[in-house]
Amino acid sequence: MKILVADAFPKERLADLERLGVRVEHKPDVSAKDLPQAARDASILVVRSKQVTADVFEAAESLSLVVRAGAGVNTIDVAAASKRGVFVANCPGQNSIAVAELAIGLVLALDRRIPDQVAELRAGRWDKKSFSEARGVFGRTLGVAGCGAIGRETIRRAHALGMHVVAWSRSLDDAGAKALAVERAPDLLSLARQVDFLSLHLPLSKETRGIAGRAVLEALRPGAALVNTARAELVDQDALLELARSGRIRVGTDVFAGEPEKGKAEFDSALAKLPGVYGTHHVGASTEQAQDAIARETIRIVEVFVRSGHVPNCVNVARKTPARARLVVRHYDKVGVLANVLGLIREAGINVEAVQNTIFEQAQAASCAIELDETPPPALVERIRARSDEVLFVDAFDL
Repeated sequence: MKILVADAFPKERLADLERLGVRVEHKPDVSAKDLPQAARDASILVVRSKQVTADVFEAAESLSLVVRAGAGVNTIDVAAASKRGVFVANCPGQNSIAVAELAIGLVLALDRRIPDQVAELRAGRWDKKSFSEARGVFGRTLGVAGCGAIGRETIRRAHALGMHVVAWSRSLDDAGAKALAVERAPDLLSLARQVDFLSLHLPLSKETRGIAGRAVLEALRPGAALVNTARAELVDQDALLELARSGRIRVGTDVFAGEPEKGKAEFDSALAKLPGVYGTHHVGASTEQAQDAIARETIRIVEVFVRSGHVPNCVNVARKTPARARLVVRHYDKVGVLANVLGLIREAGINVEAVQNTIFEQAQAASCAIELDETPPPALVERIRARSDEVLFVDAFDL
């Protein structure tokens, strides 16, 4: 089995992958364009930020698993993977502290204008008078949109600074807000209206793309700041540029529209050039601690898959199949028994959606639950029951 690691990965963790008894090929500089060819004979593909397009799944017939060494899977064509029966997994929560640290760092930088102070000193200018006008963050209000692992870590750090926290998430109820010691906003627009800093910690999906639109941005108080360490696509970039350029809001962002694919490249961003915008280079998850935690979780996913075929953190297995009925067959644990049962089901023109076969102690008998896309007719059940030398019991019921 070959594993292709197509992004940067700690060397010592590459050795841990090799100890699983697999062949590891490390190509951190392979481009997204060349990835289909590079992955052609790989069984497992590990990526961080590299785009995995439908072409990869078409070219790599042996590919069984793609692991995103990070949170989210927006760089992977999950639909294409699902069509080819390829598992997709990620490493949620492993970079939470690192991203939360940067989010709070951007809040403090915006309040104390730290980048501007550094720039003035490097230019040989001293301006204590202007830079003494910071308000401070103690007692001010931080809005947190998204209460997953990163949002919760951000809330924890904001509390440590004495900030008042208001939060919104589609899954956040009153009990959850009480547990987090935050005030709950009913929606994102309401949240934006009452905060000094709005920090985004939402995953990118069809529902969240553009969720921080013009109405949300305009709801921020004059002089308030947007902090985005999640995804650029969450925000209406045209509205953001307009409002930041006018000076109505300030921005601290780790993510930009049109980011370069490579780690080093020329990058011309109108937003990044504005004086009220502090940007970092999409490095929220890029601490040594976070990367090691993500690498360890990647290894765990690969090891479980290699040893058992199970995929932890899988994002594209159907939560509910189209099955309408379940056939339960208790049978002798002998060669060909299930093959014969499945053959009879095939002859009846019924599709199997899921199979789970449980072996009992001493390996003499087993129970198999077969989910079907339609109710098996009585004649089929009787044909299976008639195989008394193989079948102990059979029953069917609708789901």
